[in-house]
Amino acid sequence: MLIIEVKSGENIERTLKRYKQKFNKTGVKKQLNNRKQYSKPSINRRSQLQKAQYIQGLRDVELM
Repeated sequence: MLIIEVKSGENIERTLKRYKQKFNKTGVKKQLNNRKQYSKPSINRRSQLQKAQYIQGLRDVELM
């Protein structure tokens, strides 16, 4: 359970923004989306490799 304290004089929109940021950091929504449909372990490994290759490519470009 997330607990967000409302500071005195703080706007409700700002409080909601802090709540949403905290909720996103917990990763609950991402986990729920991943559990909607089963994916094989080989597919998971392949997607992780592709993501790692993409990130490594971005880092290689930054170094040049």
